[in-house]
Amino acid sequence: MPSPDDLLAALDPEQRRVAEALRGPVRVLAGAGTGKTRAITHRIAYGVATGVYAPTEVLAVTFTTRAAGEMRGRLRVLGASGVQARTFHSAALRQLRYFWPHVQGTELPTLIESKIGLLATAVRRQRLHADQALLRDLASEIEWAKVSNVHPDDYARIAAERGRSVSGQPPETVAHVFGSYEEVKRGQGRMDMEDVLLLTAGLLAEDERVAAQVRRQYKWFVVDEFQDVSPLQSALLDLWLGGRDELCVVGDPAQTIYSFAGANAAYLRDFPQKYAGTTSVELVRNYRSTPEVVDAANTLLAGSPSQGVELRAQRPSGPSVSYTPRPDEVAEAEAVAAQVLRMRDAGRSLGEVAILFRINAQSEAFEEALAARGLPYVVRGAARFFERPEVREAVTRLRGSARSGESATADDWVDVVRATLAGMGWTPDAPTARGQTRDRWESWQALVDQAAEFATSHPDAELNAFVDDLDRRAAEQHAPVADGVTLATFHAAKGLEWDAVFLCGLQDGTLPITYADTPLAIEEERRLLYVGMTRARLDLHLSWALSRNPGGRASRKPSRFLDPLLPDEARARTDQPRHRKVASCRECGRPLATGAEKKRGRCADCPASYDEELFERLRDWRKERAGEESVPAFVVFTDATLQLIAEQKPRTPEALLRISGIGRSKLERYGEDVLSVVG
Repeated sequence: MPSPDDLLAALDPEQRRVAEALRGPVRVLAGAGTGKTRAITHRIAYGVATGVYAPTEVLAVTFTTRAAGEMRGRLRVLGASGVQARTFHSAALRQLRYFWPHVQGTELPTLIESKIGLLATAVRRQRLHADQALLRDLASEIEWAKVSNVHPDDYARIAAERGRSVSGQPPETVAHVFGSYEEVKRGQGRMDMEDVLLLTAGLLAEDERVAAQVRRQYKWFVVDEFQDVSPLQSALLDLWLGGRDELCVVGDPAQTIYSFAGANAAYLRDFPQKYAGTTSVELVRNYRSTPEVVDAANTLLAGSPSQGVELRAQRPSGPSVSYTPRPDEVAEAEAVAAQVLRMRDAGRSLGEVAILFRINAQSEAFEEALAARGLPYVVRGAARFFERPEVREAVTRLRGSARSGESATADDWVDVVRATLAGMGWTPDAPTARGQTRDRWESWQALVDQAAEFATSHPDAELNAFVDDLDRRAAEQHAPVADGVTLATFHAAKGLEWDAVFLCGLQDGTLPITYADTPLAIEEERRLLYVGMTRARLDLHLSWALSRNPGGRASRKPSRFLDPLLPDEARARTDQPRHRKVASCRECGRPLATGAEKKRGRCADCPASYDEELFERLRDWRKERAGEESVPAFVVFTDATLQLIAEQKPRTPEALLRISGIGRSKLERYGEDVLSVVG
């Protein structure tokens, strides 16, 4: 067990101040990567080692079970294994299960895992129709209302005052559904996660014996991620304290990214006003990132309302931060995947690489580009694109339309795609609201964009060919995920870190996102980018797409947040997109418009420069191999890849690897056969 001196010796000067501040109210403003968990666990362990704290009288509260588990593990190593480290909900539920039967004389209501089932009943009682996306958005809004202490009777008024909306539903309708949901829940003897906090707070407020027992049990409190505390959690914490001030809070206002869900950073900022005599400490030494990454992150927030502690890098210098415009989203994904491949070939671990973006629907282009190179990946916080319910249903409906022969020409079948998705709820214009409804629309819009691109690159194709291409994408995106690249939104990446981070899709309209239409909402988008940037240890790459689709008008601008960061070269390439280098056909010299043309390096209507006899031999081999494996032919290799093989006639495995569409896994599986056919 470490001695008190050993515990302090392991800390930097600011962390040591935190550890030594054992009494009274303490506020720790901890910048990204400054070792806040180390500081607060050593503080607790130092209090135990010096006899100030009894381990069983300490309650450390955080927001995720992962963070609570990490804290318990560290405390065990530091000799403070008796300390309780729990989430707000876990701590409250433990107390509720113990006290409820004694106080109420009845069994505790059953905790539900999801609001959706009860909400569906509540919606039917209001004679409304709601699909799964709307139900999920209603569930999120009810959660916000409850953690914000908003009663159903007050919801319509407060929602109007705060600009809250749910998929275009009037606030009065949401209020009626909210009230009906509460009635259904009570009638069935159920409770949700917010009720756990509400009922615990009610017991503590109404029964002095319960409050006294809890306060005898816990005399010392530590709350991590305090910038994410909601009004309900703050009220419960006040009841646990019972007027005492033995509280240490830790957080970073610059990482407040959950205001839409009820988080309120004012509790952290205004802590000294609430608790007189507060000891306030700033952790500023960043141990995670290189000076280049830290300087960029500091510059992003400098002079903004979100500016917090100014980080000071402790690591040696590393690579410069890169800022790169790309012609379109396909080109952006291809460029990132190619860079990841080079990293892998140089011996870098794919598990230490992350590609981050604003919304889940952006993942598909990166899934496709990584899969084409045989690079494994994992989508964090969401299902892979083709596994999402709305995408699976859409592809099933499109397959049915293809079998019914509804279209003949490219224009016809693209219209069929739009009409099919319109029948599911897609509209040409994006919904203004955030949430599941918006996420689902983004997934459908990605399919519409893919249809338009496929029609351009395959002018003679019909709908069934497009559905086959969707099946190919889905099949190739089922690579194993061991030691894979992480794909995640900025929100899902919070609390994590990687050696190399790619921040993608950083164009205005995506970041800040279009529905961020108030100064406060836009500032939260800035903090999202800050969270993304500070995930990187060594390599940080920022990019954006000048147009959505290949061949589109290059009218997009980089995110306004990048204005103070962009080097002159990147700014010039963005301000004058018409002068950027355009990929041209190797046969006729004309500009290439589509992703497929750029992959081939020639126009779709130019004569083939590849060995057509070799191409046919490769097709025959592919057909035979696909039959042996019981997979569609395109899963083995696409026509575009076979054309490149027939054009370049590779003679070695290394030459094969340089061909687009051939990664390590495909080289190992098919390389020997392909080289034999070429030979």
